[in-house]
Amino acid sequence: MIHRIWHGWTTSANRAAYQDLLRSTVFPGIAAKNIKGYRGIELLSRELPGGEWEFVTVMRFDSIDDVRAFAGDDYERAHVPDPARRLLSRWDDRSAHYERLESISY
Repeated sequence: MIHRIWHGWTTSANRAAYQDLLRSTVFPGIAAKNIKGYRGIELLSRELPGGEWEFVTVMRFDSIDDVRAFAGDDYERAHVPDPARRLLSRWDDRSAHYERLESISY
């Protein structure tokens, strides 16, 4: 399992609108591509000092080849659609990819 991790930051004023954009448009658009090996996405968020909000997306894929099918040959390059760019104050230009070695539940 490969986890594709990306960070973006927004203001308190844009927090709800950005989250709504992800839920209503971005995430369903990703799912609609029916990429082989795509296993879903998680959205994480936290408030930072000064009222800034950090968002983290964690996408799950079966393999790095499935990530390439989703993102292209330069698979680390982050795709940030224009509507998201208008709501974010900054974002990572690159996504990081991690291989899940173990998953333990207690």
